[in-house]
Amino acid sequence: MEYLTDLKAILHSKRANIFYLEKCRIMQKDGRVLYLTNERKEKQYWNIPIANTTVILLGTGTSITQAAVRMLASAGVLIGFSGDGGTPLLAANEIEWLSPQSEYRPTEYVQQWLSFWFKDDRRLSIAKYFQISRLNFLQKIWCNDRDLQNEGFDSNESDIRTIIDASRDFFNKCRSVTDLLLFEAKTTKQLYKIAARRTATEDFTRDSSATDKANVFLNHGNYLAYGLSACTLWVLGIPHGFAVMHGKTRRGALVFDVADLVKDAVILPWAFICAKERMADQEFRQQCLLNFTKHKVLDFMFDTVKEACRLGAQS
Repeated sequence: MEYLTDLKAILHSKRANIFYLEKCRIMQKDGRVLYLTNERKEKQYWNIPIANTTVILLGTGTSITQAAVRMLASAGVLIGFSGDGGTPLLAANEIEWLSPQSEYRPTEYVQQWLSFWFKDDRRLSIAKYFQISRLNFLQKIWCNDRDLQNEGFDSNESDIRTIIDASRDFFNKCRSVTDLLLFEAKTTKQLYKIAARRTATEDFTRDSSATDKANVFLNHGNYLAYGLSACTLWVLGIPHGFAVMHGKTRRGALVFDVADLVKDAVILPWAFICAKERMADQEFRQQCLLNFTKHKVLDFMFDTVKEACRLGAQS
C-alpha cells in the first residue's frame, strides 16, 4: 500500500477541485481513485485528482468502495452524500459529511477556539468579526470583478454601498447574537432584492423548497460553500458544533457560520445571473467553482478562521 504515502501534498487552502458525481461507481484502481460511468454502449473510467481535491459530493445513483474511501481519507478529501444536483432530496435533510480519520491534525486552533467559546461576550465579538469580514469580502469582490460589474453588481453603486455601510455600522453595535442574526437576515434580504432588480427577476422570494432557477441555484451553490467550510474546519481541527452564530444545539452549525463568509459575495450574484441566462446545473456549478478559485475563497476561509482563533484567544 505504498501509494497511500506517495501523494504529493497540496495545502487544502490551495486545492482547486470540488466534484459532484451522480449515476456512477467510485473505486480504487492501480493506486488511483476513478469513477465509472454506465454508458449504454461502453463503460468509461475517469480519474479523480484526489491530491488537488477538497470535497466530493455523491448524488443519486452513486456507490463507492471501501478502498476508494481509504484513498480519499489518506488525501484528506471530504465526502458528502447529497440528493440530485448537489442538494438534499428533502429540504429538511442535511448532507452528512464524512471527515477523513486522522489523529495528527493540529490542536493549536481548537485550543484557541475553546478558550473563548464558553464566554458569551467573547463569542459575540467573534460573531461580529465574521459578519464584518463577510461584508468586507463582498465589497472587495464586487468592486474588482469585471464580470459581476458588467451585470450590475458593483459595490461602488450607491444602493449597494448604502447597504454595506449601514450593515457594518449595525453589526459593530449589536449587543447579542440574536440581534446579529436578525440584521444578517435583513441584509441578505436586501441583497436578494438588488440581485433580482439587476437581473430582472420578477417576484423573487427566497424559498429553499421552491423550484425556480434562482432558488435552486442558491441551494446548490450554498452546499458547495458548505463543503469548503467543512473542509476548512476539519483541516484546522475545530469541531463543527462550536458555532458563534447559528444554533449551538446543531452539530454542524459552525459549518454554516464559515460558509456565510462567502455566500453573499460569490453564490448570491451568480445564482441570479445564471438563472437569468437559463444555464444548466452543471454550468452554474462550474461558474461557482471557477469563482471560488478566482477569488481564493478557500484561502479567505482559512485566514478568517485562523484570525478569529487568534483574536478570541487574546481577548
